[in-house]
Amino acid sequence: MTASATSDIPEFLQSLNPQQLAAVMHGDEPLLIIAGAGTGKTTTLANRVAWQIVSGTDPSRLLLLTFTRRAAAEMLRRVEHILIQLDPSTVKNPAVCSRSSIRRIAGGTFHSVATNVLRRYGNLIGLYPDFTILDRSDSEDLMNVERSKLNLPKSDKRFPLKGTCLDIYSRCVNTQKPLDIILKKYFPWCLEHQERLGELFNGYTTTKEQQRVLDFDDLLLFWNALAENPDGGQMLRQQFQKIMVDEYQDTNILQAQILKNICPDGKGLTAVGDDAQSIYSFRAATVRNILDFPNEYPGTVPIPLEQNYRTTQKILDATNAVIAEAEERHSKELWSSRGDGSLPVLVTCSDEDAQTTYVIDQILDRREKGVPLKQQAVLFRASHHSMSMEAELGRRNVPFVKYGGLRFLETAHVRDLMSFLRLAENPLDSVAGFRVLVLMPGIGHVKAASLLDNLREGGGHFETWSSWSPPSVLKDDWPKLIRLLQEMEQRAESDAGVATDIHGARLFYAPLLESKYDNVKARLNDLIQLEAIAARYQSRTEFLSEMTLDPPSSTQELPADPFLDEDYLTLSTIHSAKGLEWDSVYVIHAADGNIPSDMATGSPEEIEEERRLFYVAMTRAKNHLSVVRPERYYFHNRRKSDQHSLSKITRFLPTQIQALFECQSQGMTYGSGFGGAGQSG
Repeated sequence: MTASATSDIPEFLQSLNPQQLAAVMHGDEPLLIIAGAGTGKTTTLANRVAWQIVSGTDPSRLLLLTFTRRAAAEMLRRVEHILIQLDPSTVKNPAVCSRSSIRRIAGGTFHSVATNVLRRYGNLIGLYPDFTILDRSDSEDLMNVERSKLNLPKSDKRFPLKGTCLDIYSRCVNTQKPLDIILKKYFPWCLEHQERLGELFNGYTTTKEQQRVLDFDDLLLFWNALAENPDGGQMLRQQFQKIMVDEYQDTNILQAQILKNICPDGKGLTAVGDDAQSIYSFRAATVRNILDFPNEYPGTVPIPLEQNYRTTQKILDATNAVIAEAEERHSKELWSSRGDGSLPVLVTCSDEDAQTTYVIDQILDRREKGVPLKQQAVLFRASHHSMSMEAELGRRNVPFVKYGGLRFLETAHVRDLMSFLRLAENPLDSVAGFRVLVLMPGIGHVKAASLLDNLREGGGHFETWSSWSPPSVLKDDWPKLIRLLQEMEQRAESDAGVATDIHGARLFYAPLLESKYDNVKARLNDLIQLEAIAARYQSRTEFLSEMTLDPPSSTQELPADPFLDEDYLTLSTIHSAKGLEWDSVYVIHAADGNIPSDMATGSPEEIEEERRLFYVAMTRAKNHLSVVRPERYYFHNRRKSDQHSLSKITRFLPTQIQALFECQSQGMTYGSGFGGAGQSG
């Protein structure tokens, strides 16, 4: 770039590479930024947001959509950092160089933005603005209530369980496909129940409407309905003049429809993503959204980001080769700004024990050479693939965390406490009410249902319950529960804060927790942590929405229980590792049947997603990548008889790609370590 050309670029953009700069300064035509792994996607998007504001876009007219609240917060933090560093005299509107300007940007997850939009404009489509939101577990419970109403568990033992029913319903909503098509493609074993499932879903939908609750899928469904509404659509188009979507490869059909309805011609729309990292079809995400974006929005300008700042070149040579085998993709070739580095290593071990020994020895050796445990990770396709590794790490006293465990609000004790708040917020929420009531000694399912009917008939006033004479075991606590809920109901109109609600509920709940669960101290600490989190929120409505849509992770679910300030190793499923990076990465069980999973090879689309999943695992590494496979898998409980099967290396590493690795064998007493499969015993 010439000196004169550089002088035309604002100073805050001069550190960007040419592809990043082109993306940041692009005009209003639809823009597709194809951001390869480690290519500075967040930097590019943050600078594009800042550039739009500096160029005169009102921050309140900007919509930034991400898939986690943390990602949105980080993006806005970076935008703020850019803008407050600027010399106000160099921009059109000096007022934008302030923190208050950044706070006017509408940024968040699809679901959190949907919540805010629906509370503001939902009345245009007949939606009550004071709705409460069901999390996944509560949605399953409500689905189960509807199953019971139809007598489905008793009339047909083979009828799908509540979780499967919710999966089917969710897939219908997010793909916008009718029930029969969803059953044929994804749940063929449920086809015989199509008629009853239709009845079930109608009942589920009606009950949600009666109780003024929405599940996750409803948030998107009603946002789309609002965008299709003539008045609502016009308001949304006026409010959001520039829309930027992160991780576009993870969107589903319904999310793409929302964007199309708000921004039909694509003017002002920026989509950022990487088709090579589309790995969430089980959540109804579709890679077609990013592949078809240029066709959906004619005039789209695609800009690939190919300069990788994370990984050394020899590892990138292998990852590029793996993804180049994909049937369909946006073309890009990643190259490193960090030099060649060392070859990735492809290791065949004699069996799973040898794999475990090899990987842990390598991890500890690298730690001795200065690579902390925190900078190393073991990745695997399925959670159970780490069982042997976890046992041996425990035996050797190596601290570790495992990603993919329970999230904070999925733990039973936290859900119990949150139910008190949700019931106070919405007395018509039968799932929350049922959970609270059955905690009480002497109240079973039948009585709980009866008390909830009485509460609804009494207009949602908790005083209604005072007329019931509880059993002796509940004589003292029943009036205390009524008083607690009444006080929480009254505080909704005051400034006392949601932390006060949680404090009162925690004191009431503590004796019940002690009688119901073990590990009481750790669980009580979780509730204290929840109270501290709640202190940051001004209203109970805001707190409940935020905690349901994007809850924090639990600190009590760490398998090896390390302190958060000490050095520890990461174990993670590949899905949970997306977006993360480590100095050294070990991908284990790289055998066909594990990668790709033998549960995901039924169609070309599934195999292509498994290829992308393997690519995601490989691109997490900065300096060292080891891909490891046990050659022998012993049959369950038959180790003593030496009966085993022989594995075959993953199909995603054919011979020509293996040439890009340093190939090793560990613990082998026969064969080359690279070859066929069969049975022995």
